[in-house]
This record gives sequence, C-alpha cells and structure tokens, in this order.
Amino acid sequence: MRFLFIPFSTLGGLLAGALGRWLFSVVWGALDDQEPPESEHLRASWAKVLIASSVRGAVFAGVRAAVDRGSRLAFLNVTGSWPGEREPDPK
Repeated sequence: MRFLFIPFSTLGGLLAGALGRWLFSVVWGALDDQEPPESEHLRASWAKVLIASSVRGAVFAGVRAAVDRGSRLAFLNVTGSWPGEREPDPK
C-alpha cells in the first residue's frame, strides 16, 4: 500500500512548494515592503537576512507538514490504510 502513496506524496510536495512560496510572500509583505534579502546580497543586514531565512524556513516546514498530514489522511480515507508509522518510536 505504501507504493500507492508515492503519487499522493509527490503531488503533495509540489503543492506544498507552491503554497509555501505564496504564503512566505504574504508573510514577508506584512513584515517589510522590500524583497526578502538573500545571504548573497552585500548590502543586506545580518539581522534582516537571518530573519528572512528563519521566516521562510518556518513557513515552508509548517506548510510541508500540513500538506503531508492532509495527504496521508486523504489516503487513509480512500484506502483504509495509513501510509506510515502509527506512533513514534519510543526512545
């Protein structure tokens, strides 16, 4: 059954990337009126580069987790089989 989940996962990854880019542009637009700086920009301050990178990472991680969880729940509803571990491994 896990092999049947691969197309769900691939489509979900593409959707998460597009949604993450859009959401980051919305969030960054609320924080600053300029484009988000990259580490390669000479005139960008350390603080602004690190904040932009941190916000981008948080947005993308959150969107990826939400889309992955949603696609797994959809797969469960369609097939009756959960494509993954049922519980975290105990330490």
